Amino acid sequence: MKKILLCVSLLAVFAAGFAGCSQRREWNREERKAMRDALRSYRQMIYLDDLTDSEFVLFSDGVVGELENAYPVYTTFIQMPGVNDTVDMFVVTTIVEELDADAHNMRHIFPYDYLVGQGVLPAGLDRSQQKAFYTCLAGKVNATYSTMEQFFNAVLADTTDLSQLRRLEGQCADELFDWTVTEIDVIESVPAR
Repeated sequence: MKKILLCVSLLAVFAAGFAGCSQRREWNREERKAMRDALRSYRQMIYLDDLTDSEFVLFSDGVVGELENAYPVYTTFIQMPGVNDTVDMFVVTTIVEELDADAHNMRHIFPYDYLVGQGVLPAGLDRSQQKAFYTCLAGKVNATYSTMEQFFNAVLADTTDLSQLRRLEGQCADELFDWTVTEIDVIESVPAR
């Protein structure tokens, strides 16, 4: 009986020693802050540059939380090869998850000032008018594209004024503000000499 108790106590000491020597399994406050600071360099991305400061804090907290869940030992994570690619992947994945086609997120993809500059919307719309436009646009996007992948492919391929997305924007502008988007073909001619 004494041998069994001695073996159990020795095993307990070894287990405590291993637990004390192992790396901790969560990030501390300074490590989280360092990662949030590193995420500030992503602020210029198309979706992130339109977020308010408080929205960006929530976004970066979400990315840091996902990174911490996937890589609980900070020192191992920071030292692994390709750490920047991993952070890039988590940032893009978080953006894609947040960009469901709803009115709140449409304003980040198609900022109001950009749409005014492109002649899609009139200048001087108040927040409620802008919200009505983005709600209309989100509804048309959801009706047109059956998957998020189709929508993102359309956004990435949207390089002309004659695109499907531009037509959807024009339809919403016309329905809400009786604002007609006119597409004009510009043909340059070189005078004959």
